[in-house]
Amino acid sequence: MTKPPFGFVLAFLFFSLLFLSNTYKLWFKTDTYYQDIYNSLTNEKTPYPFRDFFLKRLQNRKRWEVEQKLFSLLGIVAVVGVDVLVVMAYFG
Repeated sequence: MTKPPFGFVLAFLFFSLLFLSNTYKLWFKTDTYYQDIYNSLTNEKTPYPFRDFFLKRLQNRKRWEVEQKLFSLLGIVAVVGVDVLVVMAYFG
């Protein structure tokens, strides 16, 4: 197996950091995270596909929080696991 390019490793870790940053906001700054998402979706200037679908999902906030936090737990395990594999492939 060949070693992945350094640029790929950096880009991969950057996107992982974005995911982990959003996960941190979800878990520890839930009120502001929820409000930011809601404000973004209700801003008519930005074109979002499926805007109505996502706004409908936000209507029941408690359910939204539970779903997002469960998904984020799975995501954390997957992201950190793959980050370790990518770094091991680069150094290995």
